[in-house]
Amino acid sequence: MGKALYFFLILCLFVDYGFSWKKDEFRNCNQTPFCKRARSRKPGSCSLVVTNVAIADGDLVAKLENNQDKSESEEIVAKPLVIRISAYQDSVLRLRIDEDQTLGPPKKRFEVPDVIVPEFLGTKLWLQRFEEEKNEDGSGIVSTFYLSDGYEGVIRHDPFEVFVTEKARNGKKVLSLNSNGLFDFEQLREKKEGDDWEERFRSHTDKRPYGPQSISFDVSFYDADFVYGIPEHASSLALKPTRGPDLEHSEPYRLFNLDVFEYLHDSPFGLYGSIPFMLSHGKSRGSSGFFWLNAAEMQIDVLASGWDNELESVLKLPSQQKRIDTLWMSEAGVVDAFFFVGPGPKDVVRQYTTVTGAPAMPQLFATAYHQCRWNYRDEEDVSNVDAKFDEYDIPYDVLWLDIEHTDGKKYFTWDKLLFPNPEEMQRKLADKGRHMVTIVDPHIKRDDSYFIHKEATEQQYYVKDSNGNDFDGWCWPGASSYLDVANPEIRSWWADKFSYNNYVGSTPSLYIWNDMNEPSVFNGPEVSMPRDALHYGDAEHRELHNAYGYYFHMATADGLVKRGEGKDRPFVLSRAFFPGSQRYGAVWTGDNTAEWEHLRVSVPMILSLGLTGLSFSGADVGGFFGNPDTELLVRWYQLGAYYPFFRAHAHHDTKRREPWLFGERNMIRIRDAIHVRYMLLPYFYTLFREANATGIPVARPLWMEFPFDEKAFSNDEAFMVGNGLLVQGIYTERVKHVSVYLPGSEPWYNTRTGTAYKGGATHKLEALEDSIPSFQRAGTIIPRKDRFRRSSTQMGNDPYTLVVALNSSNAAQGELYIDDGKSFEFQKGAFLHLHLTFANGILSSSNIGPQKYTSPGTIDRIILIGLSGKPKTALVKPNNRKVDIVMGPVTFLGSSSSAAPTIRKPDLNISENWSIKVL
Repeated sequence: MGKALYFFLILCLFVDYGFSWKKDEFRNCNQTPFCKRARSRKPGSCSLVVTNVAIADGDLVAKLENNQDKSESEEIVAKPLVIRISAYQDSVLRLRIDEDQTLGPPKKRFEVPDVIVPEFLGTKLWLQRFEEEKNEDGSGIVSTFYLSDGYEGVIRHDPFEVFVTEKARNGKKVLSLNSNGLFDFEQLREKKEGDDWEERFRSHTDKRPYGPQSISFDVSFYDADFVYGIPEHASSLALKPTRGPDLEHSEPYRLFNLDVFEYLHDSPFGLYGSIPFMLSHGKSRGSSGFFWLNAAEMQIDVLASGWDNELESVLKLPSQQKRIDTLWMSEAGVVDAFFFVGPGPKDVVRQYTTVTGAPAMPQLFATAYHQCRWNYRDEEDVSNVDAKFDEYDIPYDVLWLDIEHTDGKKYFTWDKLLFPNPEEMQRKLADKGRHMVTIVDPHIKRDDSYFIHKEATEQQYYVKDSNGNDFDGWCWPGASSYLDVANPEIRSWWADKFSYNNYVGSTPSLYIWNDMNEPSVFNGPEVSMPRDALHYGDAEHRELHNAYGYYFHMATADGLVKRGEGKDRPFVLSRAFFPGSQRYGAVWTGDNTAEWEHLRVSVPMILSLGLTGLSFSGADVGGFFGNPDTELLVRWYQLGAYYPFFRAHAHHDTKRREPWLFGERNMIRIRDAIHVRYMLLPYFYTLFREANATGIPVARPLWMEFPFDEKAFSNDEAFMVGNGLLVQGIYTERVKHVSVYLPGSEPWYNTRTGTAYKGGATHKLEALEDSIPSFQRAGTIIPRKDRFRRSSTQMGNDPYTLVVALNSSNAAQGELYIDDGKSFEFQKGAFLHLHLTFANGILSSSNIGPQKYTSPGTIDRIILIGLSGKPKTALVKPNNRKVDIVMGPVTFLGSSSSAAPTIRKPDLNISENWSIKVL
C-alpha cells in the first residue's frame, strides 16, 4: 500500500507540474524582502563616504565608512567596507567592494570563481598614482586615476560615487555607480537570541543563518537612448522602464534561474538563465556597458524619466547630460562590477567577452539543422524518422533523444527494451554524416543500484541540505540528489563519466544536452533548490544559485573533451546559463509555446543572448508546448533557419510534427527553409568564427550594424545575420503584407530575386507563403554552398558560390573561414581565412590566415548583383584564362523572378590567392 501511494503522489506531482506556468508558485518583488527593502530606499539615502585612498598592488584602494554612527536599524553597527578599483586594457574598469576580512565577519562572502578568464587578468594596468582634487561642479573631493588615453576613472569621496569620464568630450560622464545615492550593503551577522531571520514562502522556510546580506546600488548610463541585455526574459529587446511615473505596480527584471513551464511573453519575469550585463546605446555618444559578477538572485529596475524629480537638485547630477538610471539589487555576494566604455556596440560586446571569454567554436554539424522530440520512442522510431528525411530529400544533421531513452531516468543508461543496440543505431546515423544527442540532467536518481548515485553518495559529492545531509528533492526520476558542481573535484569526476567505458553504448558521434539545470526541483521553493542548502566552501545555495547550471554545463563539456582526448570540439546544449556559458556550448530559450506571440518574442530573446556573449542560441521551432497550426509551423521554420541554433522540438503530449506530416506543399516550404540554412552554412560558420575571435554575435540587432540610425534602436522584429543579411519575420497569421525597414543609405537586394530596395526606408511587401523577407546588404560578399546533401558532413568537398552585392561605389567585401569542422587544430593555425574584395571591376581573394591549412574546395559560381552594364567575359588570374559571364538565377530555391550576371565554372581553388577581372 505504501509503495502504491508513493507512486501515486509522484504521478500527481508530475501531472500538476506539466499543466502550465502558475504565477503563485513564484515570488514577486513585494514577496522578496531584499527587493522590497531596496525599492523602498529614497535617493540620497546612502551615508557612506570614502576614506584612506591609496595605491596598493597596482590598484586604487580605500575604505567606505558610514558618516553616521548607526545604519537604518539602530541596533546594527556599520563596519567599514573595503573598496578596490582596477584598470585593464581596452578601458575596462573593475570595482570590488566587500566586507573587511580583518574585522572578522562571520564568514567570507561568496565570490564567483571560474568565470573571469585568466587572459583578462593578465591585461591589468598597474596604477602608479591618482590625483586628489576638488571637483569643479562643487560636488566635493574626488580621486582621479588613469584608465586609458581617452578615459579616466573617478571616485568621489562624499557622497560616495564611482564614474568614468571621457577626455575627448570635456570630461563628460559615460557610466556611474551611486550617483543617486542608493548604495546599500547589508553585512553578515552572528545570530543572537531572539533574532528571527527566517523567510517563508508558501510551505517553505529559509533559515537565513547569517541574516539579511543583500547589496543594492544605482547605475547610470549617460547619453543613452535605450538599454538592453540582462537576459533571460521574454520581452522586448529595448528594456522598458519598470519604475517611475505611472509604473507603481510594475515588477523589476528578475535574474533567478527557474524552470518555468509555458512562460508568458512580454514579461520581466526571470527564466532559465541569468546574465547581469546591461548595454546602453544612444545616437549622440554610442554604447557603454555594465556587468556585475554575482550569482545570487538579482532584481533590476530600469527607472523611467522623472522618477527622481524631487531630489535631482540635491544629488547634483549632470544637468545637461541625458541619462538612463537603473537600480541593481542582489540577495547576497559581493560587488564585483565592470564598466565598459565602448564607444561602439561591438566594442562593448568585445570588452565584455574579454572578461568572461569568447564563445566556443562549434563543430560544423552543430550549426546545421537538429530534429528533436520528447521522445522518439525506440530504435525503430529513430530509423523511420531518419529514413523519412531521406525520402523527402530534407537534410538534417542531428537526431535527439529525451529522458525516455534511459533506464528509469538514470542518465548514462539505455532502456534495454526500447534501445537494445544504441551503438549500432548511432553508427547508422554516422554513416550518413549524422549525429545523435542524448539528454543528461543534474538530478541523480536515489537508487542504490545506480552506479552514479552509489559513487556520489560514497564520496559525499551531493549538495547538502541546511542540516548537512544529502539534499533530497524531486525531479523526473522521483527522489533525486544533486551533484555539488561548484566543487572542481566533483566536476572532474563528472567529466570522467562521459568516457566510453562509463557511458556504455555511447560512440564518438554522440553529444549531450543538459536540461533542468537551473536546478529544477519539483517540490522545492519556486520549483528549485532551497536557498539555505550548502555547497563546497561553505557557500549557501542562495549565493551561487544562478551559476549552478553553468558549472554543470562546464563539467559536461569538459567530459566530452576528455572523451575525445582533447581532439574533438564538444557540443553541449544547456538550458540554464550564466556569464561564461558561451565558452562551453549552446543555449536555447526553453519551454516556449506554439503561439504567434512566442514566435515574435523569440527574436528579441535571441538578440539579447547574443549581445551578452551567448551567440550560439535558438528557440524551439514550432513551440515546445501545444500544437501549432500549419501556417505558424511553416513561418517558424522560415525564421528559425536564421537562428544561430536551429532545432525543432516538441512536448510528448503534442501531435507528431515532422516536416512531411502537413501535406506536400507545406513540406516543400519547410524543406526550402531548411535548405536556406544549408545553403548558408559557409556564411554561418564564418560568423561563428568571428564570434569565437571577437565575441561579436552571429545574430545582431540592426543598431549594432547601423549605430546612428535611430529607427533601428527599438526594432526587434528584424535582425541582422552577420553584417550582410537582414531577416524580417512574419508574426501574424494570414497576413497579406509585411512592412520591412531597411537601414542605411545603400540599397538592399532580395536574396531570392536580386531585386534592389532603397536603404533608409520602410517597404511594404507582399507576404509570400514560400518565404519570409530577407535581404543582402549592398557592399557585402556572402559565401554559399548550393548543392543539397543529406547532411552538412556530406557537403565537405562541395564547391562554393560567392554572392557579390555591389554598393553605389561598385564595391563589396566579405570573408570566408574554413577549417576541418571538428577539431581544435584551428587554434594552432590550421584554417583558411579568406578576405574577398570587389573593387574597380576586380574580384580578388587572399588568405589572411597563417597558411597552415589547405582545402580541396573550389569556386563554382560567382553571382554579381548590382553590376552595371552587360559584361560578357571575365579574366581569371594568375593563369590569364577567360570565362563567360551569363545570366543565371540568384538562387535555386522556389521561383526566382530575376537573374543576375553569373560567372560559372571559374575553377578556382579555394586555398589559393586569385583574382577575376570583369571585362
